[in-house]
Amino acid sequence: MATFSDLVNSVRSNLQGYTLRQDSITYLANAITASDTAITVGSSSNLAKGIIEVDDELIWIDNFDKANATMNAIPGGFGRGYMGSTAASHAQYAPVYLSPTFPRQMIKQAINDTINSFYPKLWGVGRTTFTFNASQTTYSLPADVETVLYASWQTTGSSLEWLPINRWRPDGLANTTAFPTGNTINIYENIQPGRTVQVVYSKEPSLLLNNGDDFATTTGLPASCEDVVIYGACYRLLSFIDPGRINLTSAEADLMNSKVPSGAGTNASRYVFALFQQRLNEEALKLADKNPIRVHFTR
Repeated sequence: MATFSDLVNSVRSNLQGYTLRQDSITYLANAITASDTAITVGSSSNLAKGIIEVDDELIWIDNFDKANATMNAIPGGFGRGYMGSTAASHAQYAPVYLSPTFPRQMIKQAINDTINSFYPKLWGVGRTTFTFNASQTTYSLPADVETVLYASWQTTGSSLEWLPINRWRPDGLANTTAFPTGNTINIYENIQPGRTVQVVYSKEPSLLLNNGDDFATTTGLPASCEDVVIYGACYRLLSFIDPGRINLTSAEADLMNSKVPSGAGTNASRYVFALFQQRLNEEALKLADKNPIRVHFTR
């Protein structure tokens, strides 16, 4: 399954396919700590003052020495961890992007913005269990419950069969003094005391935080939604290509405009957005078909 880092790499490779400009890349000649300001790279070509990216960290380079292939970050905590990124240690041979068009932290934000926009069209599926008590009808549910989809209980015997519960009522406005999560379910059915009840519910997808976070496990979304997230992040980022060229006048800009005219980023964004909407609708239909709200009675 794809991790957060895999999604970032997929978005970046897709974006490079829509742009004429390819990022200049070199590598760290030596490992650096979170406080180092002198950064030696493997190649002195294309060194310049400005932003570089190492792993997930952005660094502002104030000056450089081409003869020694060394770039110097602004000291005092400004150069390292630039633009809200986190200053960190980096291993030798870690890739160094010079003036990255789409920094990883921007891609990560676009991915999470896309996931955050899914609900209620796409939603995660959660499960919770509790033990049935014959003298109790109301049971607490997790705080992330949005809609109860299905309830069942496990019978006795070696078959381990789960029977559907046909009489239940969810309450998303339960008294928080008695039920801290504010979500409950009332069970109005004769179930053997002591048996396990399982409730399947919909929830808002969780956001990805760490590079190693598994997409399906962390978000709760089906693994087939991975490409929907990639399309969503791509169309959000492509729209920022054109504003970066506003009022740019030079011989290089004129040459660029002859190959990639003004508005190309917006047009590409519209195209990817159409793909995103198509796949989003397809996944929404699949999810609803696979996890329908089962017919039940409230009393």
